[in-house]
Amino acid sequence: MAGFRSLARQVRDPRRSPTQRRTYLRRCLERFAPYGHRATWDHLCTGAGIAPDDREPDPVRLVTALAELEEARAVWLTYEREFAARRKEEKFYGIRQPGALDDWHRRTWGGNGVAWCEDPRVHPDDRLADVLRRLIAAIDAGPGAGCPVCGEERLRWRNGLNHYPGAGPVCGRCGIVVPVPVLCEAALVGARGALVPSG
Repeated sequence: MAGFRSLARQVRDPRRSPTQRRTYLRRCLERFAPYGHRATWDHLCTGAGIAPDDREPDPVRLVTALAELEEARAVWLTYEREFAARRKEEKFYGIRQPGALDDWHRRTWGGNGVAWCEDPRVHPDDRLADVLRRLIAAIDAGPGAGCPVCGEERLRWRNGLNHYPGAGPVCGRCGIVVPVPVLCEAALVGARGALVPSG
């Protein structure tokens, strides 16, 4: 099974047809898709000016989309290295039981679905790397009152999500499922009070 970097080389390979290069870009999303596969694909297509269903897109646009994905992946990999170093130090000092944030991170290892968007057509407009930087900053800053990506404070709790966890606070502005550990108790209570029926 090819890794992300190998797939990225195939996207850039001018000897490949546009159809093949598109397929390799889609396969990159099997390795790293911060919003989930479909929402990340929609975001990349929108940003690069590719029609999501275009089977033979302009290769220059494919490489533009890949560059954005690679930039975001570099941000996430840096965070994962720092996270691993912190956990190693904590274990050295006898802190073996991970906290809620660590549990959330364990489920997002690799960056897939780290800023899950339940609706593939509703996702942040900003570059993926900027979104991840904001999310990481919120993780480092501690619990806040709203969405770490766009600042929206009116979150709505939704059950029956198509991603783990099966329920959580969803931002109505940018569409991400906000990680519970980055929200203060008042924000969580407010989101649960605005429960969206599942289905």
